[in-house]
Amino acid sequence: MSVEVLRTAIMDFCRRRKKKTFCPSEVVRQLFPQDWELFMPDIREEMMQMYREGLIELTQKGNPIDPNQNPGGPVRISGLAKPK
Repeated sequence: MSVEVLRTAIMDFCRRRKKKTFCPSEVVRQLFPQDWELFMPDIREEMMQMYREGLIELTQKGNPIDPNQNPGGPVRISGLAKPK
């Protein structure tokens, strides 16, 4: 899976959703409707990289996650309120 494809898809979701959050699985379900579960590790790795770079926000139960630890359980992605 190309990193650029995932980054572009995540940023496209951020643009379309405006300030609404979304699940990383929504991104891979759109890209790979049949085999989306196979791509969850890829999307989670890329979303964490983008979060650490300050490109997106990641929350868990409404709270920002620690950028130094991979979160367990469901997370939500959103675009930045104020781009850095």
